Amino acid sequence: MEKNTVWAIILSALVIIGSVVVEIVYLLPKQKEAMEKQQAELELSRKQQEEMANSVKEQISTADVNGLSSGAQDSVPEEQFTIKTDLVEAVFTNRGGDLISYKFLKHTDKDTGTGVQMVDNVTATNRAFGLSFGGPDNLPINETFSVKKEGDNTIIFTRDFFNKDVLGNIHKFTLLKRYEFLPGDYVFKLGIGVKTYDSNGLNINDASYSLRTSPQIGPHYDVKKNRYEVRQYLSLKDKKRERKPMADKVYNKSYEWAGVGGKYFAILVKPEDSSKMVSSLKTSTKSETDYINSQLFLTRSAIASGEPETVQDVYYVYIGPRSENELKKYNAADKNAWGLTNVRFNQALQTSGLFSPIEKVLKWSLEMIFRLVKNWGVAIIVLTIILKIILFPLNKSSSMGSLKMQQIQPQMQAIQEKYKDDQQKMSLELSNLYKEAGYNPASGCLPMILQMLILLSLYNVFNNYFEFRGAPFIRGWIDDLSVGDKIWSWEKNIPIISGFTQNTIRLLPIIYTLSQLLNGKITQYGGAAAGGRNKGQMALMMYGLPIIFFFILYNVPSGLLLYWAVSNVLQIGQQLLINSMMKKKRAEMEKNKPVINKNVVKFKGGKKKTR
Repeated sequence: MEKNTVWAIILSALVIIGSVVVEIVYLLPKQKEAMEKQQAELELSRKQQEEMANSVKEQISTADVNGLSSGAQDSVPEEQFTIKTDLVEAVFTNRGGDLISYKFLKHTDKDTGTGVQMVDNVTATNRAFGLSFGGPDNLPINETFSVKKEGDNTIIFTRDFFNKDVLGNIHKFTLLKRYEFLPGDYVFKLGIGVKTYDSNGLNINDASYSLRTSPQIGPHYDVKKNRYEVRQYLSLKDKKRERKPMADKVYNKSYEWAGVGGKYFAILVKPEDSSKMVSSLKTSTKSETDYINSQLFLTRSAIASGEPETVQDVYYVYIGPRSENELKKYNAADKNAWGLTNVRFNQALQTSGLFSPIEKVLKWSLEMIFRLVKNWGVAIIVLTIILKIILFPLNKSSSMGSLKMQQIQPQMQAIQEKYKDDQQKMSLELSNLYKEAGYNPASGCLPMILQMLILLSLYNVFNNYFEFRGAPFIRGWIDDLSVGDKIWSWEKNIPIISGFTQNTIRLLPIIYTLSQLLNGKITQYGGAAAGGRNKGQMALMMYGLPIIFFFILYNVPSGLLLYWAVSNVLQIGQQLLINSMMKKKRAEMEKNKPVINKNVVKFKGGKKKTR
């Protein structure tokens, strides 16, 4: 084995070992410190919430100034109610009129074997679509509500409250929450009504109420085990979308809709009249359990005195797949059951922005192929073959161009030396030389740029494409193209190894790495031999990078690695063919090479001297 190759492998191993040492010595203590800090902040937040809650209780209560209750509602027992459509099963509690479960009927969580739970990490004091009077930091309403069902798909919760104004006067109002579902649609309609009896309004520190989304969405989000899963804050305003990792933050911006996005599912909330909302939205990861939250708090502006006695707010809530086929339905009234138009929920998709046109073409091509082959894995392979056929002429042209480059290299060096002090003249002479030789300098870059654009676009498509979720390629090996493949797994944790492998031996990363190493070797064989320092760099590229990428890509979705592995195998075949063509071309160039008269010597000044 060559010395440079050995150094490349050693450097790769050192990088890997160094990353493990950094994680153990530096990152883990930092994570522990951050967790302790978060717990301290959570405790402080709880104390602040208690103080705010006491303040709100003084203003809002379920009894009037004489201690009289709001009626028989105080004796209403806590109950649960279920609404089931063809797509979802929603379970409500009349405590707060909140959601405590929301399961899909057509999308299964592979960890639980049941429908994906989109109302996760619910606690006794933090439920989905709960309300708090005033701002988002106040405690949620926890009283039991009266319940009324309208048909099979609509449920209404009502409760009377009393509001004390600055003068100490008591004003009664009724709070109403109405959930309406329609078959065949992932959007439900949430109505929130506030009925006052003297037009006193509802104003608690310049807000009337805050609406919270689910504490967490499914499937279960384990950052350590699935680094490719995400939790993001999503919003849209005037065609400008916001997509940020979930954090404890307040966004001081108005919005048309906002929500939480995972890799494959999302919760999006669209106020019917966004002008009523406070231009401030809170996101939170704080949790009462050891499972972090991904939660939004949307605040409604104060209901001023003199407004109509009954104020009705409407929210359209999408809880469903983060899939273009579903999200784009709400751009056309005839495509969704609610008649919504131009909502642009599809802006919540995980696209790369700059490459989104290429992604759309690739998705369309993939879907057309799938209609014929009925297997997403086969569709990936067919698409890869098509792309390789399309790019082959460019790759061939690039390789042949490298031969011309080698042929004119001496003249290029002479021109660069002669006009080293005149860059303009050098460029002109080099341009003339390229024209005479029929060489295009961009020919070598174009295939690389195109392949890079396609690679980046495919990475985003394969890593987030909803249709790959749960889609098998070969049963027993690749049962789900959205996760890594599996040929053997074990339960006992092995330090470092388990963290990297997730207790699973995978075949695709091995195929990818071996094919990449072989591909590099064949490509080098077909080209010009590098020497000196360049040879060392070439060895690092050939051997070091594939080994490093083996560790980086070990747990990526199998759909993505299937593309790369097949692409490498096809590239090997193409490169062998190109090498054969280059060999013939090189022999032809050598045969047609002009004979130089050894008796004629060309000196640096350009004069000739005959011996």
